[in-house]
Amino acid sequence: MKEVKVVCREMDCGNPVSESRGPMIEDGRGGVRLLRCSGHESSIRQCNIKGGPGFCIGGYYHHVTCSESVRLVGGAGLCSGRVEVKSNQSWASVCEADFDRQDAEVVCRDVGCGAPAALQGGLYGGGGGQTWDKEFQCKGNESLLLDCDTSDRENNTCLPGNAVGLTCSEPDDVRLVGGGSRCAGGVEWYYQGEWRIVGADDRDQEDVAAVVCRQMGCGSTVSALRGDTTRGFGVFCDGDESSLRECSRSYYLLPGLTVICSDLLVQPDIFLTDPMGGVFRGHQGPEMFRGYNFTITCSTQPQYPGGSFLLTFTGSNRTQTQPAVNHSAAFLFPAADDSHQGNYSCVYENDVFSHNFSSESELLSLTITASPLPAFIIRHVVVLLILLTTITTSYLYYKPTRRQKRVNRVSSMDLYVNAMEMVSLSSRAEAGPGEERAAQGTE
Repeated sequence: MKEVKVVCREMDCGNPVSESRGPMIEDGRGGVRLLRCSGHESSIRQCNIKGGPGFCIGGYYHHVTCSESVRLVGGAGLCSGRVEVKSNQSWASVCEADFDRQDAEVVCRDVGCGAPAALQGGLYGGGGGQTWDKEFQCKGNESLLLDCDTSDRENNTCLPGNAVGLTCSEPDDVRLVGGGSRCAGGVEWYYQGEWRIVGADDRDQEDVAAVVCRQMGCGSTVSALRGDTTRGFGVFCDGDESSLRECSRSYYLLPGLTVICSDLLVQPDIFLTDPMGGVFRGHQGPEMFRGYNFTITCSTQPQYPGGSFLLTFTGSNRTQTQPAVNHSAAFLFPAADDSHQGNYSCVYENDVFSHNFSSESELLSLTITASPLPAFIIRHVVVLLILLTTITTSYLYYKPTRRQKRVNRVSSMDLYVNAMEMVSLSSRAEAGPGEERAAQGTE
C-alpha cells in the first residue's frame, strides 16, 4: 500500500483504498518492478525500480483503487488525518462545524477503513489552504462521500484552523484463528474475496507479529511461531506499520505464522450482591448498609479452562484469591463496616501457551453508609411484613369462598320450597272439592 499511496498521490486521486493483482499481460506490453517505496515520494519514479520498461517478473499487472474525491492528510497511517475534499481540481479542508458522525462514517468507508474512532477539529493541523464551502448532509449509509447531499453553509461558522481531523479504525481484513481467542492464532488476511494464510520468513516474523497485534488492538507481541505445515503468501513489514496492508507482500509461499498477543484474555466482569437487600444504587456507585453481609463475584467468558481470580482492594494490601470454578468465583464478606469502603477489582490469571496472562476488570466503587435502623430490627420487620402479607392474602381468598357457599345453601333451600309448593298446587288441581277439603284438613 505504500506504493499505492505514491501512485494515488501522483495521479492526484486521494487516498489509497485497495490494490490487487491483475490478470496476466496478454497485449504484449511490459512493465517495471517496484522493489519498495517509502510512501512519501511524489512519483513512483523516485522509488526503487528494478529493470527498465519491459521487465516484469511474473507477468502480472497491479490494479490500484484510490478514493478519488476525499483524502486524509497528515496522519500516522492510511486511516487518519485531516479531511480534505477535491473541488475544482484542488483540495480543500473540511470545516469542523460542517462535519458530523454520519459524514465521518462515509469518509472512513470511502477511504477503505473501518468505523470512525475519533473526530476532532485541528487534530491533524488546521489546514492552511482552501476551505470547503458547503455542508455535507450524509445519512451514513452512502458508499462514497460524493453520493451525499450537500447544502450551502448558512452562517460563517468556519473558524480558521478548525479543519476537521478524523481517525478511522483499521479495516477488519486480518484475523487470528485457532487459538481460542481473537488475540491468538494463525494469521489470515482477507484478500480478493477470500481469507488467505499469511506467511513470513524467520527474520520477519517478529515485525509482522507486531503489526498484527497493533492492528487487532490486542496489545504487544508475546510470541511469533512458525507454522509446521501450512504455507501462505509472504508478508514483509518494518514493524512500525499501523496495519498489514501497509507492509510489502509477495506471492511466494512462506511458512504460515502463528501470533500470540498480550491481551489474550477478555476483560472479566465484577458485580456485588446482597441477599438481605442492604445494597442500593447511589450517585457514585453501589452503597451498602453497615452490618449487612455482601458478596463480590468475579466472572469471565469461557475461553480457556482453569485459572484463578484475584480480588484486589484499592488503597490497601488486602487481596483474596480463589480458583475459577465454571469461570467465576464468589468472595463473601460478613458484616460490612467502614473498612470495606473503597474500590475493588477482579484480576483473572491463567497459564496459556506456556505463558502467564492476566486481565483486570473495571473498578467497583463501594460506599458503606449508616443503616436507618439496626440490622436485626430490619430483619424482624421484614419477617413480620411477610407473615402479614401471607395472612391477608389467605383471608381475602377464603372469605368470598365461605360467603359463596352460604349463598349456595340459601339458594338450594329456596329451590326446594318452591318445588314443594308446585307439587302441592298440582295435587289440588287434580283432586275434587271434597278431596281438596280433606287435603286441607290433613294439612
